[in-house]
Amino acid sequence: MEQLQSLLGVTGFYAGILGLLFVLLSVRVSQARQRLAIGISDGGNPEMTRVIRVHANFAEYGPMALILLAVIGINGASIWLLHVLGVALVAIRAEHA
Repeated sequence: MEQLQSLLGVTGFYAGILGLLFVLLSVRVSQARQRLAIGISDGGNPEMTRVIRVHANFAEYGPMALILLAVIGINGASIWLLHVLGVALVAIRAEHA
């Protein structure tokens, strides 16, 4: 039971980091909306479309990746593997942003 808690703790750690990145992306969308004076949708502006899609892509794929990370941990993966996959997930999501 202690090992399971430790493995899920690793997933929680990366969920926290990704949560902060999600907040950062949300702020970027809000700032772009204010700067470009676009209240709803993308207003036909390519920059706004890009900012919205980066945020939406994160929202679409981030949770599933975290669920899969937790499932791998529950099924007996080593903590090191979870850290390698967690670091890769954060790096890839940050690079995409």
